[in-house]
Amino acid sequence: MIQLLTSDFEKLEKQKRTNLINCLSGLRAANLIGTINNTRKSNLAIFNSVNHIGANPPLMGFIQRPASVERHTYENIKSTRCFTINHVNENIYKQAHQTAARFGENVSEFEKTGLNEFYSNIIKAPYVTESLVKIGLTFEEEVLIKSNNTILVIGRVVELIINEDFLTEEYLLDLSKTKSIAVQGLETYYKAEKIAKLPYAKPDLNILT
Repeated sequence: MIQLLTSDFEKLEKQKRTNLINCLSGLRAANLIGTINNTRKSNLAIFNSVNHIGANPPLMGFIQRPASVERHTYENIKSTRCFTINHVNENIYKQAHQTAARFGENVSEFEKTGLNEFYSNIIKAPYVTESLVKIGLTFEEEVLIKSNNTILVIGRVVELIINEDFLTEEYLLDLSKTKSIAVQGLETYYKAEKIAKLPYAKPDLNILT
């Protein structure tokens, strides 16, 4: 067993330090965020930082890296006030991964990766046709995280496009049917496998025996 301290992190090569810290939070959902600019050029980027913010109102958010350089996803959201979140599944993870490449502002990742755009009559931003869980959001607010100048971008869920068979009777999303996957760090992908469904935790409920 080893013990690493802040001083040890600082001594690591940049890429090794980045890899290590990125992996510490464990597996995270892999999602593609779709946006469009005012000239109708679509953009698609993979994110591993999408989170549930609240159920009423229905809010989701993601962490945007510092806007010190061009951030097409962020700029498009601020301009059009909408975006989509699309689950990455087992069939499209390679294409999804390639969206992380630094393409120019006037280049669509849809075109470069072979993924297809889908538009609804509710959201202006593009969905990923091949994704089995499509979520449409309108921009709600942003929160600057002063520690490192990253931005928490928060959107309100206004549309959900899924197969009704993916929902259980309790309206839980069955990830085994959507084939949604998880990512460790920036480049290692995992399948999601259900272990168990436990009852709602209560002080007088003993599930440990």
